[in-house]
Amino acid sequence: MSTMNSSEAREHFPDLLNEAAFGKIRTIITRRGKKLAAIVSIEDLEMIEAIEDKIDLEEARAALKDVKKRGGILWKKLKSELDL
Repeated sequence: MSTMNSSEAREHFPDLLNEAAFGKIRTIITRRGKKLAAIVSIEDLEMIEAIEDKIDLEEARAALKDVKKRGGILWKKLKSELDL
């Protein structure tokens, strides 16, 4: 993975896009020495999003299991408590 400052990345933006899209090269963009963003292929982005979706689903299932274990809160009761 390469690193490039934002000014240099601006000058080489078309090349960075091609490298990410076709060469599968990831580039970290920095500003004042701090990592700011990354240019990655669409395949990498889709993989990251799939991982996030899986984590979200696992957390939702765990929360639902916890609610069922504790007996949960009835919707009608919650509505009345929140004065809805």
